[in-house]
Amino acid sequence: MRPERPLPYSDDFTSPEDYVSSLLTFANTCDTFQMFAGGVHLLDFFTNDRSLYEMSLPADWQPYILAQEPMDFVDLLLRRDLDALPEAERPPPALERYIRDVRRLSLRRGFAPRRAPPPIQGKGKGKALVPGGLTRKVAIGMNPKKVHEVINFADYVDDLAASIAAQSGGGDEETGGDEENGGDEDNSDGSGAITHLVDFGSGQNYLGRTLALPPYNRHVVAVEGRAHNIEASRALDVKAGLSTREKVMRNKKMWLQVVDEQKQQQQQQQQQQHDDGRKPLDVKTEARLASGRNVAADLRPAKELVHECVREAGRGSVSYVVSRLESGDLTEVIRKIEDEVTTEVTTADERAQPRGALRMMAMSIHSCGNLSHYGIRSLVLNPAIHAVAIVGCCYNLMTEKLGPPTYKFPYVRPTLQAVNGRPMAESTRFDPEGFPISRRLTEYEGHGKMFLDRGVITKVYHRPSGEGQTTTAAAEADQGGPRRQGEGDTPFDVSTNPVTIGSLNKRCYTSFNAYVRGAVQKLTTNKEYTKYSAIVRAKMGDVTDEAIADYEARFASRGREVSAVWSLMAFSAGIVESLIVTDRWLFLEEADVVKDAWVETVFDYKQSPRNLVVVGIKK
Repeated sequence: MRPERPLPYSDDFTSPEDYVSSLLTFANTCDTFQMFAGGVHLLDFFTNDRSLYEMSLPADWQPYILAQEPMDFVDLLLRRDLDALPEAERPPPALERYIRDVRRLSLRRGFAPRRAPPPIQGKGKGKALVPGGLTRKVAIGMNPKKVHEVINFADYVDDLAASIAAQSGGGDEETGGDEENGGDEDNSDGSGAITHLVDFGSGQNYLGRTLALPPYNRHVVAVEGRAHNIEASRALDVKAGLSTREKVMRNKKMWLQVVDEQKQQQQQQQQQQHDDGRKPLDVKTEARLASGRNVAADLRPAKELVHECVREAGRGSVSYVVSRLESGDLTEVIRKIEDEVTTEVTTADERAQPRGALRMMAMSIHSCGNLSHYGIRSLVLNPAIHAVAIVGCCYNLMTEKLGPPTYKFPYVRPTLQAVNGRPMAESTRFDPEGFPISRRLTEYEGHGKMFLDRGVITKVYHRPSGEGQTTTAAAEADQGGPRRQGEGDTPFDVSTNPVTIGSLNKRCYTSFNAYVRGAVQKLTTNKEYTKYSAIVRAKMGDVTDEAIADYEARFASRGREVSAVWSLMAFSAGIVESLIVTDRWLFLEEADVVKDAWVETVFDYKQSPRNLVVVGIKK
């Protein structure tokens, strides 16, 4: 199960230590990377008279990059063989060296499916397959990307749980591939098997539902902080055949009479003189109401009816726990899980597990920000968690462990604050759950200096794959955003806290003039921007169409420059994601209770760019 290399680094490195040392050295000593990792911001292209392109890039890079077509430049960064380039097309030596370094140090993202999607047993209504191997009833609500993620990760987690059981000397208590033998009844003596899979931040539980159904038949606990997501998940469980909804027998005639009775009472309260002439209930109906035997008068809507998971030997199940994680210490959450599982247990295989003897694996697809840290830390902090398999996401939502960064490199604004820096409240939190979580990065060279800028972390999501072709849509969309600060360049060009305008009416995107007008109106009338409204009204309230047109004309030519810098930032973001993932792997490697840890790809990069799973197994 474990890959040959614990990290998917390139063949240029001889060992994990060789790769980690090279990565940290590059991130902390390369001025060019530090510049693209937070020293520049696209807004500054449209708020400075002097071009930021000229100020931030080496002089010999500038004419070469502008001579390239945008997509040709992206191909150069990601795909073209630098050794095979004709001499006339070769980039400047420093740029070529930078491209080689980023390529070499970025973790490999290639993916090969472990095997063909497992067959879905059964035929008939609802059993038709969608691309990826899921039945239509199970795939309700999933787009093609989600289907790809769920089917591949479910297969991966199932294999991982089976591998852990085999290595521990016991059978896999839950492997449902052999339904004829009752699935998890085969190996009830296998003390090392994973009993439950815990999905932190389960959302609408697409992954858990798939794992609970054939051919996996796993016991899943979905932990979600939003109650409405759990309600939606339960409804989808019913459609997938995983649970049943409480049956309520209704006598339609009596039910309508009761509704009429309630309606009449409301009308009488509003207008005592009104009488709709409704016929009284008949004697039999009144007798049933009085005796309490009337189930037909149950007026609860369908969403309030009780959902019960169908629990049978050899079949998987899903339990739900409402909880919002705040740290890696899951003591309270695990208590809720034990209470939920103990309450719902009806099958022999689960009853055989005494309370407190649950062996859980934490899993998650695309845990946002610190939620990935909580899941990874749970392996170390909680005895009941015996393995983790976490795919991270939303790195820009991570907090900082080491506090606000020091701005010692020269690519900063006059105020010595990065225009795209984190909000002060986040930067000064010194959150012990924030980045970095490993001791290696926290104490690098005797003092912590690992800080990641929100702007370049966001570019991780725009970074194209090194394989195949890409489009200019992402670049074009990002080029339009920087103009948002332009209309207030006089009052805001020294600000270190840019105003986030958010979305506007569709008509505001028909032209730059319409956008400026819409933005000014929102900033001066919306209560959310009260602290800015006075200065915006004073500076921009009487702006003329001529002034807006002049501004647009002055900065319109910088679009190509923005495209080039954006491409370099997105390209450099591969190093940022490699740092984050390596930090999480190092944390597990440093923990005494962890037997094995590794990182590998679980999705096709074209389908799901955040495709690296961090795995840890307890001793």
